[in-house]
Amino acid sequence: MTPPEVTAWVAQANLPRGRALDLGCGSGTNAIYLAQQGFETVGIDFVPRAIERARARARAANVTVEFRCADVLKPGTFAAPFDFLLDIGCLHNFGAAAQTRYAANARQWTKPGATLLLYAFFPHRRGARNWGLARADVEALFARAFDLRHYADDGKSAWYEWQRKQDASEK
Repeated sequence: MTPPEVTAWVAQANLPRGRALDLGCGSGTNAIYLAQQGFETVGIDFVPRAIERARARARAANVTVEFRCADVLKPGTFAAPFDFLLDIGCLHNFGAAAQTRYAANARQWTKPGATLLLYAFFPHRRGARNWGLARADVEALFARAFDLRHYADDGKSAWYEWQRKQDASEK
């Protein structure tokens, strides 16, 4: 099921449809939803079985989505920049160097004015590993190229809505 935060964002009255990229798309639920809403959608996940399932689900839903089995840090080239990036639980799984690379990719893959809708857990320990990102860390990753337009948290995780700056040149 697509989260209500995503459906609410898509339902905004003046939201233009364009190209969307679902990072860590899993079995394709959100990528398919975006395609059904009129977005030209690409979904990326590194799990082959998830991509196979996503492709089957898109066929069953009679929508076109380009699904790639790839690392979100090195997905290859795209035909054009994106208007919308969606990340529901991908970024917070990476270490610091990969997070920096991810943020640089987000800038490279988007056009000015594009939106990045990001869901991330706050720092916590799971097994032998630390997971999650503090708000300050997320802001440090994206503030150079994106403006934070909306933030909401429940004490365990947060939604961030970022808009790519018009002047996001490398300074």
